[in-house]
Amino acid sequence: MESHDNLRLRPPRHRVDRRAIGWWTLQSALFALPLPLVFGILWASIPPTREFFMWATLISLVPGLLYMAVMPAWRYRVHRWEATNEAVYAASGWLWQQWRVVPLSRVQTVDTLRGPLQQMFGLSGVTVTTASAAGAVKIKGIDHKLAGDLVEHLATYTQAVPGDAT
Repeated sequence: MESHDNLRLRPPRHRVDRRAIGWWTLQSALFALPLPLVFGILWASIPPTREFFMWATLISLVPGLLYMAVMPAWRYRVHRWEATNEAVYAASGWLWQQWRVVPLSRVQTVDTLRGPLQQMFGLSGVTVTTASAAGAVKIKGIDHKLAGDLVEHLATYTQAVPGDAT
């Protein structure tokens, strides 16, 4: 069994579920497409302003499409997680990437979250909270059943690991 002194920041072993790519793509579409859609409707509806709204549509659409094309696959390559009997490891982000390791002795709560879009894709998120000012470790985009098993595993082992999380 590793001691807390031997815990080190390392790449976690497990990728998030591949369905997370679709989830992130849908999220990015909901973020990136409303403005170009409004500009496109205005372009089609108001003839005297067509040139302006044509350019506004293109200028707002191109970055949004680029974001939708790049971000989900990039996040999928970065996001990883792992839970051992000693710690939780997580890597997340895409432009700003974060790697974290949390010893189980520091864990205070373990929660799951399933927003409407995650539910559509059969995914969940798990949040591991500590007393640290660094905040919670969030593992997003894993299979819903796997998330339940992970929470059960962490609940079992956090109770068994002596420490100062209280």
